[in-house]
Amino acid sequence: MEQRTLLLGVTGSIAAYKAVEIARDLERRGVHVRVLMTEAATRFIAPLTFEALLKRPVTTSLWESRQSGPIPHIALSESADALLVAPASADIIAKLAGGMADDIVSCTALAFNGPLLVAPAMHANMYEHVATQANLATLRGRGAVIIGPETGELASGGHGAGRMSEPATIVGWTMKTLGRKGDFAGRTVVVTAGGTQEPIDPVRCVTNHSSGKMGYAIAEACRDRGADVILVTAPTGLQPPVGVETVNVVTAQQMYEATRAAVREAHALIMAAAVADYRPSNPAADKIKKERETLVIPLERTVDILKSIEGDFIRVGFAAESSSLEHNARAKLAEKHLDLIAANDITASDAGFGSDNNRVTIMDRDGGIDRLPLLSKREVADRLLDRVAKLLS
Repeated sequence: MEQRTLLLGVTGSIAAYKAVEIARDLERRGVHVRVLMTEAATRFIAPLTFEALLKRPVTTSLWESRQSGPIPHIALSESADALLVAPASADIIAKLAGGMADDIVSCTALAFNGPLLVAPAMHANMYEHVATQANLATLRGRGAVIIGPETGELASGGHGAGRMSEPATIVGWTMKTLGRKGDFAGRTVVVTAGGTQEPIDPVRCVTNHSSGKMGYAIAEACRDRGADVILVTAPTGLQPPVGVETVNVVTAQQMYEATRAAVREAHALIMAAAVADYRPSNPAADKIKKERETLVIPLERTVDILKSIEGDFIRVGFAAESSSLEHNARAKLAEKHLDLIAANDITASDAGFGSDNNRVTIMDRDGGIDRLPLLSKREVADRLLDRVAKLLS
């Protein structure tokens, strides 16, 4: 993403303040953001806000003084990989659909030949008007990505459709668009995440401490590198990544069935889920009452997903170990016929379960080993995908 440039067009809407969060989040992800603002947008938020955060000038006019320099909207349109208009007022949507060009955002959009993303923001009556709907249909027909809007409380005090999508949603679709020509373009990757839950009775289960953060980070990283991603996830407290097909499961058996169906057309399977090795043999139909001092629950083995699913795709597993890390991971790599395995020590206090960081050792089937330092789980995901990309190529 450090080689990607995004034009962020901000237009006249009370939601303009959210564009600051969008710009900051994209910059944190490595995207080079250039902000364009209509005159109406500057009445809601000052250009100085973006300039202070991004450390680069904001373009607000077609008529900015220049001394034999490039024409602003042409230079901007030729330098970018994508154009995001957020918030997009009814006025700018009409201009984009009609090919009008009388401000810096509409002029740049008309000169720009790359992907266009539009995040509408307006009152429900304006959004639902036949003219606005026709304009949005026109933009969709040309290949524009229309993000939202959502239904909720509006600036007028009313409630309805027209509320701009949340920054995280807009950022997710933008990252997916920017990564469309990445090294995973044209590839389908199946990722599993979270800790499965095996029922004891209707209110209790056998599970583990997995937060799902590692698997979700891998799914996002695959998306941002151009892959079509299918995320098979056990219950977590996380929001599903935007632009990723998400399949929700609970038990190990459900994860096995969903994963087996998903990998039929896949190029890679990355099993980051913490799948329960055992499940209660006979889950109780009713809640087990506290009537005795001890309780014995017979357990039986669950399906070994990686070992059971066959197919011609890259296979990547994870090994969460509390001792003999590399020895146990190497044995799992061979037993499950994996191409790569990522091993991590679950006893580490600064990484692993629930943490945003991880310290991983990556091993391959040829005996290679790469001991990574403590990194964010997103950085670990990209380092792992660098290895997968080489195998795919």
